[in-house]
Amino acid sequence: MIDLETARAWYPTGDTVHGFDHIERVLRLAERLAAAEGADVEIVRAAVLLHDAQDPTVSSQGEAEQRPSHQHASAAFARRLLLAQGWKPDRVEAVVHCIRSHRFRDTSEQPATLEAQILFDADKLDAIGAVGAARAVAYAAQAGQPFYAQPSATFLASGERQPDEPHSAYHEHVYKLVRLKERMYTSTARQLAEERHKVMCTFFERLQAEAQGQA
Repeated sequence: MIDLETARAWYPTGDTVHGFDHIERVLRLAERLAAAEGADVEIVRAAVLLHDAQDPTVSSQGEAEQRPSHQHASAAFARRLLLAQGWKPDRVEAVVHCIRSHRFRDTSEQPATLEAQILFDADKLDAIGAVGAARAVAYAAQAGQPFYAQPSATFLASGERQPDEPHSAYHEHVYKLVRLKERMYTSTARQLAEERHKVMCTFFERLQAEAQGQA
């Protein structure tokens, strides 16, 4: 079984959004879900530790270029690593499937196993609640975007920005984060998501009110 300290080398330092802190939080959530739902803990743990991993032997692109397809690069790295460690091919593919199917924005491969659903749920639980709100603001800052801007009517209707419209943390909330509660697969995650969703929505509602001078 892969240990945490080995996994640390696969994640960039100084990344407050998708760095190793995120992996540690997702791992705690995933182990909790796996115990409650009766999943294969070894598969879940390996998938969590590798789901955003960057192969340290391969030069990486910038965050903006890498994020849209990072699940495929991480899955390929996981396959090479686990096969080299002597994992059975069917268990390697189980981990690879978890990684390839964990992204919200890529629906081409849906989580078809309990272990894949647990990785998806744990990863999305870390994107909501107080932590999720903090990550949204941090990600906007990393990308040079504001923490608040009023979304256009076009964006609210379709998720498509107008020319020169920023993608603020508030945009991310109304486009993605507010939907995550309904995307949970496991009953345990759905229960945990209820309170996190309320906390996150309260924060962004207050952020909007203060930004508009209404509070």
